[in-house]
Amino acid sequence: MSTNTPFRILTVCTGNICRSPMAERLLQTGFDEMAPGEFTVASAGTGALVGSAIEPHVAGFIHVFGADSENFISRQLNTNILAGQDLVLALTRAHRSKIVELAPGLLRRTFTLRELARLLPLVEGQRDVAAPERWKAAAAKALRLRSAHPGGPEEDDVVDPYRRSDDVYQQMVHQLTPAVDTLLSWERKHR
Repeated sequence: MSTNTPFRILTVCTGNICRSPMAERLLQTGFDEMAPGEFTVASAGTGALVGSAIEPHVAGFIHVFGADSENFISRQLNTNILAGQDLVLALTRAHRSKIVELAPGLLRRTFTLRELARLLPLVEGQRDVAAPERWKAAAAKALRLRSAHPGGPEEDDVVDPYRRSDDVYQQMVHQLTPAVDTLLSWERKHR
């Protein structure tokens, strides 16, 4: 079911050149394959390297997973970017705190990526509604489950690989991609 207004998702990390752009590009590609035009995924950073492209190692991973890393420019998170977002996915709990500090009204629509991936499979989605309505209802249900299924930083945070070893880049991929896959699988299941 299509709607004229896409469901808007923002992914947030620190520099906006590694984790959040990878999550952005993988989510957008996956959603576009099953529901063209129903989702808009963007990203920003709490300490962005403004104007930078995606970090080369991460761009390589994005290509391996079948998405496009081209035409990306990092940007600093601010209240204007946060305005109008339907769902905000932080890459760590610290990012989530910063988002809510900047825009307290987003408290109920802000999760870490891995946190939402842990909670979403416990949420039954509505099949007879457009994606924005389905995801808004799902986020509200996931929020109610948050306290019953708490997770620690080791479960909720995606490690920052920037300027670190190849092993840390691999760790980031192994933390981030299953979470992205869970969100995409949930949408596929409830279409």
